[in-house]
Amino acid sequence: MQGLSAPTPEPAEAPAAPPRRGRRWLRWLIALPFLFLLASTLQVAVLRFVDPPFSAFMLIRQFEAWGEGDFGFRLAQDWRGLDEISADVPVALVASEDQKFADHFGFDLAAIEKAHKNNERGRKVRGGSTISQQTAKNLFLWGGRSWARKGLEAWYTLLIETLWPKHRIIEVYANIAEFGDGVYGAQAAARTYFGKDASRLGPGEAARMAAVLPNPKRYSIAKPGPYVQRRAAAIQRQMRNIGGDGYLKQIE
Repeated sequence: MQGLSAPTPEPAEAPAAPPRRGRRWLRWLIALPFLFLLASTLQVAVLRFVDPPFSAFMLIRQFEAWGEGDFGFRLAQDWRGLDEISADVPVALVASEDQKFADHFGFDLAAIEKAHKNNERGRKVRGGSTISQQTAKNLFLWGGRSWARKGLEAWYTLLIETLWPKHRIIEVYANIAEFGDGVYGAQAAARTYFGKDASRLGPGEAARMAAVLPNPKRYSIAKPGPYVQRRAAAIQRQMRNIGGDGYLKQIE
């Protein structure tokens, strides 16, 4: 009887190759944009209901002061809801900064085009940023003209316009806008420059506050020069044109 041959052993499986680090980094690079979209959307959604205690712009200003050797804490802000602020304040801001605020979706395309053409001709003019864009920039971002920052500003503007009603946008802007060196929001400005609460401001005072935007370091509410006086008078006229106190009913 012929002997049975021993079965041929199967070749041992090669050990699994460890995952490559490159693939892990690639997965993270692919995931990061989606994580940012999710985080930023959640961030804006929460601030629809939660009043921000500070803005990115405030922090940058504070760090700049520390860099100049001023180690005090120079942020003056006292949040007030829109129903605790004189209606003249948001109306003055709209009259001064963004007269199409109630109608646009975050961007005033005509104003942007006009500003672009004037800048190409070498004329020094104000940009075409809306209140929504300024809120996005001041609350979440930094200054500068890089494409990256502009892209982020556009994204946050779209989120704000989508997730917040108009009255929330103007409420946040009225509380984070800088009205003087280290003075942020209507209440802090009213107490600092007029010695009263923001609820008691009149149209002339609200117009003077709006007149120093967007350069409150150059122009003064306390000691308005000829430019601020002329601009405040023009803002008051425009406040009447857009409907005065009744304007707020359009954005409720």
